[in-house]
Amino acid sequence: IFMSVWNVHINFFPLSGIVKYFRYHKGKYLLAKNPKSSQENERTSVVIENKNGIKVLYRQIAGTVARRIVFYVREGEEVVQSEESGFIKFGSRVDVFLPLDTDIKVKIGDKVKGSQTVIAEFSE
Repeated sequence: IFMSVWNVHINFFPLSGIVKYFRYHKGKYLLAKNPKSSQENERTSVVIENKNGIKVLYRQIAGTVARRIVFYVREGEEVVQSEESGFIKFGSRVDVFLPLDTDIKVKIGDKVKGSQTVIAEFSE
C-alpha cells in the first residue's frame, strides 16, 4: 500500500491478536514505490498472531521523504484490528504478507482507506 506525501500516514492493525515479533531495521531511503525498498529501506517488521493461529507480517517502510517511522506497541502486547498501530511521516509504504489461502478483496491500483477498506478475508 503506497502512500504519497498528500495521503494520511496513520497505519492500522490488519487483524486482532498478539504482537509476536517486532523489529526496527535501519536502512536506505529509496523511493517507496521501488521494489527494493521493502528490503533495503528503513522499516519495521511486525508479526501478529490471531486467536486462530493465523499470522500476518506487515512492514512500515520509509520512503525518500519519510524518514521517521513510529510504532505504538511492542512484542507480547494485544492489539485490535483497525486501531492505530503507528505512522510514517510523508511518502511511504506498508507491505502486508498474508497466508496463501487468504481471499484477497483488492487489486493492484485500488485506493484503500485505513481502518475502512477490507483488503482480505481469512478462510478459517
